[in-house]
Amino acid sequence: MANAIELSTAVKNRDAWVAASVAVASGKSYKIGQRALTRADAAEIIRMIDYWQALVDRLSRTVAGMRCRQAVPLDN
Repeated sequence: MANAIELSTAVKNRDAWVAASVAVASGKSYKIGQRALTRADAAEIIRMIDYWQALVDRLSRTVAGMRCRQAVPLDN
């Protein structure tokens, strides 16, 4: 499923979860879709931020392309 998600979608989702974290930290509840998040859901918020950030990082590397930082010469 991760391959079907574009970088812009992953960034938007990560940003939504970060906004939820800020709202919950200030004592407010926050809603994403049908889910209402409160102070008690802080662990889930952190887990989701980590998930979306990892996906953003992975998709960013894919978009930027892989770079070789080290080469090993071979004797023929």
